[in-house]
Order: sequence, then structure tokens, then C-alpha cells
Amino acid sequence: MSLEKKDDFDHKGWMKEKDLTPVETTFLTALIWLDTRFRIVDYLEILETLYYRINLQMPKSHTEQYNLDNKFWYWYPLYTLGLFSTLAYIVAAISGALLGFYYAPSTAESGDATVAYEALRYIMTELQFGFMLRSIHRWAAQVMVAAVFLHMLRVYFTGAYKEPRELNWLLGIVLISLTMVFGYTGYLLTWDQLAFWAGQIGVEMSLSIPLAGEWVAQLLFGGFTLTQATLQRMYILHVFLLPFVVTTLIAIHIGIVWVQGIAEPH
Repeated sequence: MSLEKKDDFDHKGWMKEKDLTPVETTFLTALIWLDTRFRIVDYLEILETLYYRINLQMPKSHTEQYNLDNKFWYWYPLYTLGLFSTLAYIVAAISGALLGFYYAPSTAESGDATVAYEALRYIMTELQFGFMLRSIHRWAAQVMVAAVFLHMLRVYFTGAYKEPRELNWLLGIVLISLTMVFGYTGYLLTWDQLAFWAGQIGVEMSLSIPLAGEWVAQLLFGGFTLTQATLQRMYILHVFLLPFVVTTLIAIHIGIVWVQGIAEPH
């Protein structure tokens, strides 16, 4: 293919329309229209630069870096725990979003149980594939907790928390703490006996905080006893607040790993 001549382009640098196919003409017209209003080309260049920078930062494996010929193959399962916990989080998020279509966060009486518990009973016994859906959500959440815990153990015992990765270590501590809060708020949404007494323990723990105990109990549980306000707060935290916060922090956490590379054992 011969190189384009200078006179094939107009004064703005675009290829002249007579040399373009109808598809190319439509594409460039749309691109020019969008770029005039939203600077699309500038953002595409930023994304392209970011793409190549990320790929240049992708770390080598342990055996590639030290030319060990798979002598340390037993490290590899430990280095997948972060990815495993992320995948578990994605599965839990998708299944949880589907469960949200059928759950109602209400403590009002419905027969011999509350509306929240009846919604759970409906999902488990009457909704098609409902038992499987809730089981997937529950087990994905438990796998995520276990994977995050083991991931942090691996980071600690391989010295991956040391300079220059201190910030990501602290971010990981925040993430595992939020994971525990995720599990606790979800545990209370069933509003059965186990959930009720778990919530009561949470109230007592909040009240035991020096000086700010009563304020914390009022903020998180809506009072000193479990009511509709408690369930409503747990639902908002579990469905609307924590997913956005945790997703953002996970993205930052993975972004730092991309930039710094995977830490090898010290």
C-alpha cells in the first residue's frame, strides 16, 4: 500500500472526503462532531497512553524474573488469592443485585413472620432458581472473606507490605475491614433469630465505645434496640453505600499493583 500524499489531506489534517469510503466518512463525521463538543480525541489519546503504560508495567512472574525454571512453582497459588477474592466479589455483587429484585427491607408483620423474612422464604422456596441464587451469593461472600484473609496473610509472610508498598498494605487493611462490614450488614438482612441477636450484639458493642458509643449506636442501628430503622440502615449500607466504596477501593488497589508490580518474597 502506498503512502498517502500530502494533497490527500485538507488544511485540518483530515483525509479528503473523495478518498474515503461511505463508512469512513460517516465515522469521521461523527468523530469530528463529538470531538468539537466533548474533546473525544483528547480522551482517546489519554486512554491509549494509559493502556501502553499499564502494559509496560505488567510484572514478570517469579520464575521469569529470577530464571528459576519452575523451581518455585508452589508460590503461584498464593499469588492468585487477590484475583480470586476479586472474582468472588464480582459474583457476589451480580447475584446480590438479582436478589434485590425480590427482597423487601421491612420489619412489618406478614402472617407469622416479618416482610423481610417472608421475602427470603419466597426466594428460597418459591422463586425459580431462587435457592441456587441465594446460595451463590452466600458462598461467594464467604469465599471472598476467606480469600481476602489468606491474601493478606500471604502479603504479610512474603514481606510484600514493605517499602514502597506500604500504602497498598494500608488500603488492603481498609478493604478487609469493609469486607467484614459487608458480611455483617448482609447477615442482618435475613431478619431471623440469628440476625436479630447478631444485631443486638452490634448495638452492645457500639454502646461500649468510650464517649461516642451512644452516638455510634444511633447512627448505625437507629437506636439502642432493633427496629425498622436498623434494618433500613443495614440495607442502605449493604446495597447502596458499601458496593460503591469497595469497588472504588479495589480499583485503586489493583491500579497500584499494576504500577508497582507484584512483590516478590523478601
